[in-house]
Amino acid sequence: MSDWMMLTLVGADRPGIVSRVTRALCGVGCNLGEASMLRLGGNFTIMMMVATERPESALREALAPVAETLGLRLHIDTVNGDLHQHLLPNVQVRVSGADRTGIVADVTEALAEQGFHILELESDVAGDSASPLYIMNIQGYSECSLETLTGALAGLDRRGVSVEVAPIDVMIG
Repeated sequence: MSDWMMLTLVGADRPGIVSRVTRALCGVGCNLGEASMLRLGGNFTIMMMVATERPESALREALAPVAETLGLRLHIDTVNGDLHQHLLPNVQVRVSGADRTGIVADVTEALAEQGFHILELESDVAGDSASPLYIMNIQGYSECSLETLTGALAGLDRRGVSVEVAPIDVMIG
């Protein structure tokens, strides 16, 4: 397998999206790499690396009927694979607070100033429309101590944001 492509598919959430997409890819001999597949609001999103010796047009041809039937928008980019070369997360940051503009920017800016490398960020809005609660989980890599990261985020509590910084135990081997 020589070329890696990043597939992005987005559409209304419904059962069978992952099975139909991956079966179509299997049918054209794609090797699946790293992927992120999740519900966001009422939508389902797939970001997936695939390797194939077939041209991009073969992928489009295989996925077009699936995308059309399921109402998915498809985007394909050629990318470097670079698998097995990334950092392993050693810190998790959990954030919650009344939903407001700027929470993500405030937290990630404070982390970036400490050299924190975000590897995964997930968020959700809970509660109801009268009292929405923003919840965010970040996994990343940092050479700073937990105390340093906690200190960098300490001022956010004055803005109604609760932040917890914890180590991640990576058990490999």
